[in-house]
Amino acid sequence: MRMLIGVLAATTMMATAAFAAEAEGHIKAIDRENLTITLDNGKLYKLPGEFDVDAIQEGMDILLAYDKVGDVNLITDMELSE
Repeated sequence: MRMLIGVLAATTMMATAAFAAEAEGHIKAIDRENLTITLDNGKLYKLPGEFDVDAIQEGMDILLAYDKVGDVNLITDMELSE
């Protein structure tokens, strides 16, 4: 039974990791009402609900980690240029 639980847990973690992705670029646009940003690659990314939108500006360099959920790119982590 323990072996089965371990295999299921490992399979679940690998399947979850498969949806994670990264993006890098410049912030082209910020939609403060919908909590989204658009990068210079033209893709839209959804900011976390608790994120302070005033901490970012258009033109900043950014490195994102995100999960693709349906048609939405949900940001899970980000690194901003100084």
